[in-house]
Amino acid sequence: MKWAVVLLTLSFTVAFSTAVAAQAPDEGRILALENAWNQAQLHHDASAVNQLLSEHFVYTDYDGTVMDKAKFLADLKDPSYEATLISNEDMKVYSYKDAAIIIGTYHTKGKYKHQPFEHRGRFTDTWIFVDGTWLCVASHTTLLKNQSPGAAEQ
Repeated sequence: MKWAVVLLTLSFTVAFSTAVAAQAPDEGRILALENAWNQAQLHHDASAVNQLLSEHFVYTDYDGTVMDKAKFLADLKDPSYEATLISNEDMKVYSYKDAAIIIGTYHTKGKYKHQPFEHRGRFTDTWIFVDGTWLCVASHTTLLKNQSPGAAEQ
């Protein structure tokens, strides 16, 4: 009888843990998608980034510019933007049932219209789980340090 209670308790514990795990977003998968996004952006691969974004995606850039998905993807294709580095650091995932908020810092470096730039900032990305796929619905960046020539230090 004692073993039956232990087995029953263990069964409920495993079932509950499995249910909770099934509801929690796959943090590793989302972080991998964030890194894939950086690589696609580095190579102007709008097609790859398109697969990561919801149809209603909205982006708010550090200068206050707001873009929808179409404008964001068009901007990504701009050949005058020549990034040599796009990386994220200190990322943290806040998980919800079918959503996740990712915060972190970013570092970008390269040339824009033949002028060198280097930016460091913070970002917040919001992802939702729809039909078995993680999609980013919103992204916001805040510039912490602009090391472009002629720009004031922030």
